[in-house]
Amino acid sequence: MSETPHSPPPSAAPDRLPARLLGPAEVRRLADRLGVSPTKKLGQNFVIDPNTIRRIVRAGDVTADDVVVEVGPGLGSLTLGLLDVARRVVAVEIDSTLAAALPDTLAEFAPGIAAGDVEFELVHADALRIAELPGPPPTALVANLPYNVAVPVLLHMLERFPSIERTLIMVQSEVADRLAAEPGGRVYGVPSVKARWYADVKRAGAIGRSVFWPAPNVDSGLVRLDRRAVPPTTVADRRDVFTAVDAAFAQRRKTLRSALSGWAGSPAAAEGALTAAGIDPGARGETLTVEEFARLAEHRPPREPA
Repeated sequence: MSETPHSPPPSAAPDRLPARLLGPAEVRRLADRLGVSPTKKLGQNFVIDPNTIRRIVRAGDVTADDVVVEVGPGLGSLTLGLLDVARRVVAVEIDSTLAAALPDTLAEFAPGIAAGDVEFELVHADALRIAELPGPPPTALVANLPYNVAVPVLLHMLERFPSIERTLIMVQSEVADRLAAEPGGRVYGVPSVKARWYADVKRAGAIGRSVFWPAPNVDSGLVRLDRRAVPPTTVADRRDVFTAVDAAFAQRRKTLRSALSGWAGSPAAAEGALTAAGIDPGARGETLTVEEFARLAEHRPPREPA
């Protein structure tokens, strides 16, 4: 039996007043009411398919025990899906018009808020500058991330909020491939390594263009990240590890001996650090795991005082 925009997802609490999910007509009506035209600058593409919303919520394993943070709620399509399941949802929105309108939309479509079945809080801010969130620590991050800032937002949220155990994001398909890539592949790079510092990463599905308004010029993908119990064992600081990663991929076609010469101080110093870390100086950055980058950072030559 097909699902309708107003039917609750299978995982919704049985005694909770269900939210009414937004379909194409509701999304366009809300946008017209607000005078909103999606902008490329903010990477805005609104989801208009309720079944896609349900799919995202299920892929994130959101439960009634979760405190979910959502970045870029827009008109509230995914927010409503999360409110059907989670205990609490905190939405971070940078757009002033959308932020101002979201509480009224949720009051109309999510009666569970007024009934006290679920908590919602809005934070009007740039997610890249968020240092804290109101209420209990978030346990999950679920978001349709703007394509132009997806990776920086993801890494910032994982760093600032170590309580986030699970992440399910929808991003541009190419970005999803990069995040989920394994060492040795052509698309394995900086996002791949840095994401693995925090979590185990995998592709969680593909999303077509027709579920968005306006339809983007690219396909989208779902990425699932499960927080590692502990980051890679190392005496090096995370920032030192990430500096080594950035240096290795800044000239990814070169051998690590050459690419890391500036990072180490000279090609010879780079070779020494690589050898000490048990890494072939003739290898390239795309072959290294995050654990190997951590070992490499431990052996960076001391910097000369300025």
